[in-house]
Amino acid sequence: MKPLADNPLLNYFINNNQRAIHKWTHYFEIYHRCLAPYRHLENLKFLEIGIQNGGSAQMWNHYFTHDSFHYIGLDIDPRCKALEKEGLEVWIGDQGSKIFWAEFKQKHTQLDIVLDDGGHTMEQQITTFIELFPLLSDGGLYICEDTHSSYLSKLGGGLKKPGTFHEFVKGMIDDMHGWYHQSDDAIAKNYLCNHLYSISVFDSVIVMEKRRKNPPMSLATGFEGPISNPAFMDAKFLRSKLG
Repeated sequence: MKPLADNPLLNYFINNNQRAIHKWTHYFEIYHRCLAPYRHLENLKFLEIGIQNGGSAQMWNHYFTHDSFHYIGLDIDPRCKALEKEGLEVWIGDQGSKIFWAEFKQKHTQLDIVLDDGGHTMEQQITTFIELFPLLSDGGLYICEDTHSSYLSKLGGGLKKPGTFHEFVKGMIDDMHGWYHQSDDAIAKNYLCNHLYSISVFDSVIVMEKRRKNPPMSLATGFEGPISNPAFMDAKFLRSKLG
């Protein structure tokens, strides 16, 4: 296990003498763990929702090393538009508005990483995921932080309350496993079953990886032992035997 001192994001945060950054400190380990494979990629498009003072924008531009890195910021506060003077692409709008996202998607048809640190209401978090997850490139990441808002009543949350982002994600687990409980027609229409590769749940941060998925299959190799296994099995076969 690498010491936290090896985390370039945490080091940047500790030594920051530029624009203000406000983060829960355990997020930096999560960020670096999930984002390190993307750090040096060319032409990476990164959307951050909730840019506030612009300090995190500076941090991300430092963390992702390639000159072609493209940072996009979104905030509901029109004062953030002033950050464009520093060469950033900044959008002003409500992340809970489908009308806003329709305008945004006219310019940006694909993103590689989305980081939702916006208003944290349930409607905003859920609407943003529904609108943006399909825009992710194959292998892209969707990160929603401060998901403890799912327990805060002022933001529409409550423990096990229907309609919170946490309950929404629990439903996504069922969609992700549609192969095992849905018909072929339903699976074909189930976008998450075909594209949601993984969900990683951390304290207050949920990370979802998008990757085109093939129907799962089970194979048996090697010498036969006392227990007989089918040489090939797919989800449809499993449903027919055990469903």
